[in-house]
Amino acid sequence: MEALALVRLGPQVADLYPGELSGGMQKRVGLARAIVGQPDLLFFDEPTTGLDPITSGAINELIRERVTGLGCTAVSITHDLHSARTIADEIAMLHKGKIVWRGPVGELDTTDNPFVRQFVSGSATGPIDANV
Repeated sequence: MEALALVRLGPQVADLYPGELSGGMQKRVGLARAIVGQPDLLFFDEPTTGLDPITSGAINELIRERVTGLGCTAVSITHDLHSARTIADEIAMLHKGKIVWRGPVGELDTTDNPFVRQFVSGSATGPIDANV
């Protein structure tokens, strides 16, 4: 119940089935389950996918709060740049299974790395083949 409260859910949620929860509630329950054991490392895979911008913002805020509160390390895989900018201290960009850039969030917009530039701008032209 304490973990549910930390992700802003009441005790009544504990008795609900996943199908009875909204997408945002499902994400928060997942976060509660992850933090209940007070881990040293949290791993997130697309934590805001499928959520509206307001709910995404709330989830990002919760992730940041819980990671800071636990004093743990978090790794998040996401293509959502807003989420990455909110929850990360450092970002690594992968291309074809290799890290092509790594740096502080603040350098994401100033790097001259062509892979990052293309991704941040959303351009179809650049070193990343945009086959659709």
